Amino acid sequence: MKLRFHTVDVFTRTRFGGNPLAVVLDADGLTGEEMQMVAREFNYSETSFVLRPKDGRHTAHVRIFTPTVEVPFAGHPNVGTAYVLAAMEEAGPVEEFVFEEAAGLVRAQILREDGEVDQVQLTAPQPLSVGRSIAPESVAACLSLSEADIALGLHQPCIASVGLPFIVVEIATREALQRAKPDLSAFSAILPADGADAIYLYCRERREDDGTVDFTARMFAPFDGLPEDPATGSATAAACALIASLEGGMPRRFQVAQGIDMQRPSLLSVEVVDRHTVRIGGACVPVMSGTLSV
Repeated sequence: MKLRFHTVDVFTRTRFGGNPLAVVLDADGLTGEEMQMVAREFNYSETSFVLRPKDGRHTAHVRIFTPTVEVPFAGHPNVGTAYVLAAMEEAGPVEEFVFEEAAGLVRAQILREDGEVDQVQLTAPQPLSVGRSIAPESVAACLSLSEADIALGLHQPCIASVGLPFIVVEIATREALQRAKPDLSAFSAILPADGADAIYLYCRERREDDGTVDFTARMFAPFDGLPEDPATGSATAAACALIASLEGGMPRRFQVAQGIDMQRPSLLSVEVVDRHTVRIGGACVPVMSGTLSV
């Protein structure tokens, strides 16, 4: 079986920045096991597979795999998949795609400039949900940090989701954010927890070169074969929705930097309309196209 694929860098306008994604087209003939093997072969943080929709009113059924597991929803695979269909597969003047996914329907709006695809903005499939808190000392151990490096002024480390759960933790300083690294034994002691197997850490301390960025983030998911992810749309959307819900003032917009310490700088834009409507978007850059033999 031969299948076409494209790879794109997501949440960036610079090739070899952002988060790489492989998009496999017309994947209806693949089993789930074969999709997992293909995702492991690409070895990106995620690979998406585009299938015929179950409901003809929708654009496609999309399945998303990390190198080790299928996930019900993720941000950068949806942004990248919509970009591929709109800009590289020449879907025509489509304004919105609707993807069927395990977490629910995902709507991806195509934002154009001078007729060309400029960005993709998707709406998370679920409202913000906030789960239980995690002890700061346990989270600090997972991140190879001290408990003093965890900021507790706004919220305790907790599980948050808009379709895929993460432990969300605020870090007190940029120096501590840069110093963090995953400790697998400490991860194994507390995760997975309530569906979350990854930690999203962010810091609101600003530097002079941060520009309009509201905060800088990192994401560790060692159980998924991802020591670190350069841009995590689903976690960023959950974190922004959590912050906005606690501080009030919705609707609210955020600009978030990620991947800085990996030399894959990414920029994610988030709009929190309310707890039920969270949108995340960004730009993409094409990298490779080819044929996959299975």
